Amino acid sequence: MPPIKVVVQGATGKMGMETVSAVCRQDDLALVGATCLRERGATLALPGGGEVPLSTNLQEMLERTRPDVMVEFTNAAACMASVSVAAAYSVNMVLGASGLTPEHLRQLDALAHDKNVGIVVAPNFALGAVVLKKLVEQAAPYFDYVDIIEAHHEAKIDAPSGFAMAMARSIGDRKEFTRNHTEKENLPGTRGGEYHGVTVHSIRMPGRSAHHEVIMGAAGQTISLRHDTLGRDCYMPGVLCCIREVVKRPGLVVGLENVLGL
Repeated sequence: MPPIKVVVQGATGKMGMETVSAVCRQDDLALVGATCLRERGATLALPGGGEVPLSTNLQEMLERTRPDVMVEFTNAAACMASVSVAAAYSVNMVLGASGLTPEHLRQLDALAHDKNVGIVVAPNFALGAVVLKKLVEQAAPYFDYVDIIEAHHEAKIDAPSGFAMAMARSIGDRKEFTRNHTEKENLPGTRGGEYHGVTVHSIRMPGRSAHHEVIMGAAGQTISLRHDTLGRDCYMPGVLCCIREVVKRPGLVVGLENVLGL
């Protein structure tokens, strides 16, 4: 069976470089090209030796390499501009862009069905994170209060994280939680953001990777669940799994947990 041909969009970013390295280590995957935002030459040197074409023009890269899968690690605006280009070439997609909204997901769902391609959107590719989300979904109905605290590095462009919002939506769309309102807020915004009573707090500072803690409370008790990302290598098993699965299933799948069947 021939290897799955992969193009990485945003290959010179931190997640892109990690993905390039991971794909190159797999016998059943073949990195055939890469794109980046700024001009960096015509080729991308690979960690184990060799090189692949590199371009700032996604359409030109897809036309040249004809991949099976595009892996996308940019931002929501760049991602949504890229997906229609990839779909026109019948390229399946694994999307890890931050900041995708429910409206973006509706557009992706329509595109996947119109073009008969597979699209996987994963707010978080870490197995431990999706296990956290599953546990929160199971426990939250038994509690009245929920606070989500997430922390990332200082350069993250959006807040809260896409994964924190995915957790808030997954429980807040099923139940309206209690959020107390103080009589006086000495500093505006102190109580954090709110989604159907779920309170979300974001921390941005150097030295952080990706950290999510969910605190659930009821009368006389609380329970805390937490996941810490210590390095970007933890995302790669999830990314590789999605690459292998997206070629098998046309349509939109949202969340690594739904790829894994959790």
